[in-house]
Amino acid sequence: MTRKLLPGILAMAAIVVAANILVQFVIDGLYLTWGAFTYPFTFLVTDITNRLYGPAAARRVVFVGFVVGVICSLIGTQIVGEFGPLVTLRIAIGSGVAFLTAQLLDVAIFHRLRDAAWWRAPLASTLVGSAVDTALFFTIAFAASLSFLEPGNDVSWAGGAVPLLGFGPEAPLWMSLATADWIVKLSLAIVALVPFRAIVGRLSAQVA
Repeated sequence: MTRKLLPGILAMAAIVVAANILVQFVIDGLYLTWGAFTYPFTFLVTDITNRLYGPAAARRVVFVGFVVGVICSLIGTQIVGEFGPLVTLRIAIGSGVAFLTAQLLDVAIFHRLRDAAWWRAPLASTLVGSAVDTALFFTIAFAASLSFLEPGNDVSWAGGAVPLLGFGPEAPLWMSLATADWIVKLSLAIVALVPFRAIVGRLSAQVA
């Protein structure tokens, strides 16, 4: 089974590493980093593994991604940029908690819906998982109410009131970041149905 899971494990690890690198590059005016366009594909890897090999195998791939993410976070805490370490404690905690919670939730929802129409399980599990991932990460990393997690880390910049996404009601900046991030995840959840269908269709015969 480990050999069969190797492509999924490698894909998950590559996406997590790429997302951790690309999250450092901000897209001007969009409240986004390039990592927002990479990370959502972790759900695609999880769902394909779940469809082909079942929830236990999918959880193994998820745990590999979690370990790789933790390693990336540890490395990031040792790299000092213009404003301090590239990865703060709150970002590391938020990233790990959000990833593991959202991915395991994705696995559970997918398995519950696996006998429904082919698109329902990947779409529903990814939408719910993505929403939970976004809410957990941005709240843990930037909400003022959780400043006790890392008292020495000043995230007041993220709490400044600005129009939501530049045109909505005023809200903390981190909520605009979270909203933009979730919109990308929502869009990619729909787009990912195409490769999900193609890859599962191609590999199903080999697994059977």
